[in-house]
Amino acid sequence: MTAPSPARATPAAWGLFSIGVLAYAVAIMQRTSLGVVGIHAAEHFGTTAGVVSTFVVVQLATYALMMVPVGILLDRWGSRTVLALGTAIMGVSQVVMATTELLPVAIGARILLGVGDAGIFTGALRLLPFWFPPRRVPLLQQMVGLMGQLGQVASVGALLPMVALSGWRPTFMFAAGVSFVMAVVVYLGIRDVPEGMERARSGERLREMPRELAAVARHPATTLGFWIHLTGGFAANTFVMMWGIPFLVVGQGLSQTTASALFILTAVIGAVFGPLIGWLTSRHPLRRSTLALLVIWANLACWVAVLFWPGPAPFWLLILLVVATAAGGPGTAIGLDFTRTNLPAHRLGAANGIVITGSFSASTFAILAIGILVDLMSDGDGYTGQQLRWAMMVQLPIFAVGLVAIHVSRRRLRHLMREQGTIVPSWREVLERYRRR
Repeated sequence: MTAPSPARATPAAWGLFSIGVLAYAVAIMQRTSLGVVGIHAAEHFGTTAGVVSTFVVVQLATYALMMVPVGILLDRWGSRTVLALGTAIMGVSQVVMATTELLPVAIGARILLGVGDAGIFTGALRLLPFWFPPRRVPLLQQMVGLMGQLGQVASVGALLPMVALSGWRPTFMFAAGVSFVMAVVVYLGIRDVPEGMERARSGERLREMPRELAAVARHPATTLGFWIHLTGGFAANTFVMMWGIPFLVVGQGLSQTTASALFILTAVIGAVFGPLIGWLTSRHPLRRSTLALLVIWANLACWVAVLFWPGPAPFWLLILLVVATAAGGPGTAIGLDFTRTNLPAHRLGAANGIVITGSFSASTFAILAIGILVDLMSDGDGYTGQQLRWAMMVQLPIFAVGLVAIHVSRRRLRHLMREQGTIVPSWREVLERYRRR
């Protein structure tokens, strides 16, 4: 049984949606805060870019590892509690980051931030099926993701100039304050379900949970969603979380101002692709995986072109790369739509947690591998643009593995759908149908 959805959206639903989006935007600002000030972080801690990248790796690894436990908590506690608690934890982590110059303490702060961050996006998404009609949910899932990217704009537009003008401590204390205020707003303004509706709740005993979780993980909709999320989103996360600005400045020879503009462009482009992908997903649910594959192939093609270009790529090609990378973010939400339409309401937290683990586990590997390769090739000194381009090629085999896994898991899901009476027509049948019309 999927989530019980209302026939129409009320003003209260739109107010709650706005709070959820704002909470996710704040989480994105905190998540990307270290990536946009990566050069300043290396100076602040007196270390190399490779070591700073391990901060982000630890954060992302924690995020990925916490997704399933947090999903289980969402199924038990509901979105309000998890969102408020997670936002407050992120604030605490930024206070620690602001007040330390010790690397082990800073790494601990990023672990804490990953713990808090893990429940924000899934918590916001879990509210949608209970407050909005089913036909609106795919588009609203995209809207949560793309409007949340305003946090990325805040990182570049507020935190980056602030750290240059005011210094490290005031910048991260400001970021912490934003999270604390947001935690209060979430707790006061969010309800899990509309009045009169009973919240779907996971009620299994603890000893039964591993078996139930394994069943969710084995479901073809969960595995297909996982691989779509992984393959479609890991390059975007790698770009935004750590290596985007260094790649554009050092690897492609752009100025800091131009690189920042392209960085912000990823959020702007996401605002264009998000509604479009959400609309196409809701209009053509049987072709959701094809849409995801189109986004992934465009992303892969642009990265291959840029990385193998002799010397710095032309500016028009970098713009195409940014556009394709930005589309990868909205493309990952297609994976979440498979769990929404194929799994019961009281399993959505755990299922979405598994799906979202995809891109962030691959991002963790990619960011760490790039940092290690850069340090090895440069012997710990300043790396060159060519060395960084070689290191960024570690993304290509991840694309290859993901594409194969998508096709395998899609075949399994379509087999299950046929058994349940839903047949996906071949493209030849679709074209023949249009020809007859």
